[in-house]
Amino acid sequence: MKIKAFRGWHYAEKNVSNLIAPPYDILDKSDKDALLAQSPNNIVAVDLPHMPPKELGPQQAYLDSAALLKQWQTAGILVQDAKPAIYAYEQSYNWAGKTYARRAILVGIKASPFGQEIIPHEHTFAGPKADRLRLTECTKAQLSPIFGFYDDSRGATAALWRTASRKPDIQGELNGITEKLWIIDDEAVIKNLAAALDNVPIYIADGHHRCTTAMNYADALKAAGKIGPDDEANYILFALVAKDDPGLLVLPTHRLINGLSREFTVEKLCAELGGAFECQNIGCVCNVNLADADAVLAKSGKHAFGIIFNGEFYVLKFVDPQAMKAAAPAHCQAWRELDVAILQELILDRAMEKFKAADYVVEYTPDGELAKKKVASGQTQVAFCLQGTPLKAVEDVANAGESMPHKSTYFYPKLATGMIIKPLE
Repeated sequence: MKIKAFRGWHYAEKNVSNLIAPPYDILDKSDKDALLAQSPNNIVAVDLPHMPPKELGPQQAYLDSAALLKQWQTAGILVQDAKPAIYAYEQSYNWAGKTYARRAILVGIKASPFGQEIIPHEHTFAGPKADRLRLTECTKAQLSPIFGFYDDSRGATAALWRTASRKPDIQGELNGITEKLWIIDDEAVIKNLAAALDNVPIYIADGHHRCTTAMNYADALKAAGKIGPDDEANYILFALVAKDDPGLLVLPTHRLINGLSREFTVEKLCAELGGAFECQNIGCVCNVNLADADAVLAKSGKHAFGIIFNGEFYVLKFVDPQAMKAAAPAHCQAWRELDVAILQELILDRAMEKFKAADYVVEYTPDGELAKKKVASGQTQVAFCLQGTPLKAVEDVANAGESMPHKSTYFYPKLATGMIIKPLE
């Protein structure tokens, strides 16, 4: 990858707890209202001009966002760093009773066609890309970073984090996550980091739509002859996390199912699955702590799934790899070994078909205990729990040029929006 320092915009306030927000695509209107109630200057006012952001909104909404961003800059609510910098970014958090700290570098990465130095693993959709492109065109800024991971076997970040040993320049708390940011404008540190990361590929963890949008934006400007190879618009704001960082968690995304016929039972489902799975009734789900469902299912080994239904907890163990080869012959072996692919291909798309009613719908959550509560309350008929996708599997599928099934990964925690803004001109 080719990295570049930039003169970032950030809040003048040193404590940004009331000013930062989760990524736009996981927020609804009530979330946005709650953030704006904390402060009218919360970044969500600019980053989420149109609800829902799954399609292009009215032009005026994006123009209003751009005007508000400019107003904040003029009024000194946002300030720009005097020198090009890179940014050390740490998120500290608790998960399943353990404390973690995940470290990232916020930098500009030169745009290049997917599959060369920037490697995706998800499909993208036209609607969200149209929304993000229009916002980019109006604001001339990248408001939130793309989440990427990379191989840091060269120890690229060691000097960076020695420099960041001082008190952070900006900090805050968002949804229980402690956010810290250091501004690093030491030219020698930046030069050494760029050399260490040269030609190292980066895998997109989260933010495929925004990354594609940034590339499309740069391509349009280049085609029109408006930018050169080193212009800011050619560089995409990334948060780079080393793949061996102990704080890099990939949580499973459990499936919550509604719209099933009264005939559905786990026993009937298992009959439909035939010999491809072994099924065991564990007993009352009240006795199973699903705060870390991943760890619970890992005790049953590879390709073990949980089912919550009618107060009971079942474990399904996939035992017939040939069944996936027959069901998905066009996919690579790494794809066929994904738990999310097995669940989708053999269970949800096939065995569950005879139980689906007209209002069949699937929702998603990384929280196993929430899945349990929703089934218990009747909000959800049945929940399928699964183990998290290993990072190595994400790499293998991406390197094969394939896309993973929908909602295959949940990288936790999400990056905060508003810690740093990258100008595009």
